[in-house]
Amino acid sequence: MAEPVAILALAADAAIGWPAPLYHRIRHPVGLIALLISFCERHWNAPRYAEAWRRLAGIVTLALLLAATIGTSILLVELARSLLGRWTWAAVGLLAAPGLAQRSLHAHVRPVAAALRSGDLFAARRAVSRIVGRDTEQLESAGVSRAAIESLAESFCDGVVAPLFWLLVAGLPGIWAYKAINTADSLVGHREKRWRAFGWAAARTDDLANLVPARMAGMLLCLMGGGGWRIMWRDAHRHASPNAGWPEAAMAGTLRVGLAGPVSYDGFAYAKPWIGDGCRQPNAADIDRALAIYRRACVLLWLIAGGLAWAL
Repeated sequence: MAEPVAILALAADAAIGWPAPLYHRIRHPVGLIALLISFCERHWNAPRYAEAWRRLAGIVTLALLLAATIGTSILLVELARSLLGRWTWAAVGLLAAPGLAQRSLHAHVRPVAAALRSGDLFAARRAVSRIVGRDTEQLESAGVSRAAIESLAESFCDGVVAPLFWLLVAGLPGIWAYKAINTADSLVGHREKRWRAFGWAAARTDDLANLVPARMAGMLLCLMGGGGWRIMWRDAHRHASPNAGWPEAAMAGTLRVGLAGPVSYDGFAYAKPWIGDGCRQPNAADIDRALAIYRRACVLLWLIAGGLAWAL
């Protein structure tokens, strides 16, 4: 039986997450990764530089990120091994836990449903603005609900399934390398002119890193939602991302609602295709149902991780 590193990481994240006092004292590790990305972007992505240079700078930035995260992870594992011996696995599990987002994702989505149920659309818009990048000021209740459900589905992959997958595949260096890639994609992996060249490496690497986890996430949501398979297979490719459409289409299918569709970013409207049959617009009750499916999917991940630890 292998050491239950993944189970400990999942348990620690679910039980305590990343406590606010700790965040205020030393920030979150992802925040430190973001600081390095922002530093490189400010100094190496100036508009005066040629596009080829900015693409090369983006590749170098990603390489530095991976060297820093993987190198630090290896050093921490070796330090734990020298100090703790056979209990090294416990330290690795605790060091991996901040790379997961079970607790924080649930905690950020639930207030959106609560505000909508109380009829406070302004509070719902404010709550959902903390977890999505789209413009939220003019969203009606259905638009707020769609944004929350889409973010929950996509972040189930980015914040739970994919980090756990890479933890199981490559240990502590694997989970933190993934978090570095995903954070870089979130910050600079955009198609707008400013980031298109510099963020190219981050975006393409993130696509590759999520290739398997995104499809796993979609299947987990269908299993725990009791359906949605047809919509997932049909609509996953309607999303601009090669990966995000899988969990979003799975959630749309299980809830039997329409997701995606027209959206606005920074004042510009984008005519995104609909995902799902679109026969019904989501509401607060659907966010609650999505959260219930999410919780069950997380429990299934615990069982899978436990089974692997027992088998290996």
